[in-house]
Amino acid sequence: MKLRSRFLWLLLVVDALAFAVLASADEKVHVIQKGDTIYSLARSYGVKPQDILDLNGIKDPDRVLLGQKVRIPGPATTISATSKRQTLVDHLVAKGETLTSIARQYGISLKTLCSANNLSETYKVKAGERLRVPQIGPAVAVLPPSLKEELGTSVPPAETTAVNEVRWPILAREMAYMTGKLNGVVLIGERNEPVKSLKEGVVISAGPYRGFGKVAIIQVTGGYLYVYGGCESLSVQEGDRVNQGTELGRLGMDALSEKPQLFFMVYRNSVSMDPALAPRT
Repeated sequence: MKLRSRFLWLLLVVDALAFAVLASADEKVHVIQKGDTIYSLARSYGVKPQDILDLNGIKDPDRVLLGQKVRIPGPATTISATSKRQTLVDHLVAKGETLTSIARQYGISLKTLCSANNLSETYKVKAGERLRVPQIGPAVAVLPPSLKEELGTSVPPAETTAVNEVRWPILAREMAYMTGKLNGVVLIGERNEPVKSLKEGVVISAGPYRGFGKVAIIQVTGGYLYVYGGCESLSVQEGDRVNQGTELGRLGMDALSEKPQLFFMVYRNSVSMDPALAPRT
């Protein structure tokens, strides 16, 4: 089984186990429909809004998605910040990573990461090692090592179409969906125009990838990864926190198409999704 398949399988198993352990006979599962809010759910089920937020690890009550599964606590269930269930995510150390950078990727402290793996804070990890990463609530999506390998492969050219009304990282004139093993879009713009972040988050990778120019990868709340490739230069580096609209870099000229184009991909819990449907606000 390929590395990416193993990673996704493990992540899905962790999520499924965490969901099964947390659910009780008194709990219900509600699938978010149009018009639903955390507060309307709380009224409908006769529970406290904060209990729904805590049980599901939701930080922003205004950011729930259509089709999202939300656990509703039973009348006897009491949830607090200190009682949230902890899960462990398996992390395969990639070349160049350190305990500090891994802890930062997952939003935990260095002490917490070291404690979970019985390591000292000065220990130097090696590529290929596996670490257990504690997570509260749903697993956080972190760039699988194999995604770096995928980004090393050029994307076959695609026929471009007129760009729609969706807001993109650049002032795109044309847009096309990628062909090949990667899912994403190719946006045609102007050389050297700014590439701006669509969402606030943390830069977990910034640098060159063969066939993609310079690439910035932003980890966003909710388990999302936003991948911005095709830059000629980058304005951010690993560990930086960016806001919506922050300039990540400048658009470069693609050697294959000889056009200034941005490769834009979005992953949620390490599964690719249509970038046009990814959250913007």
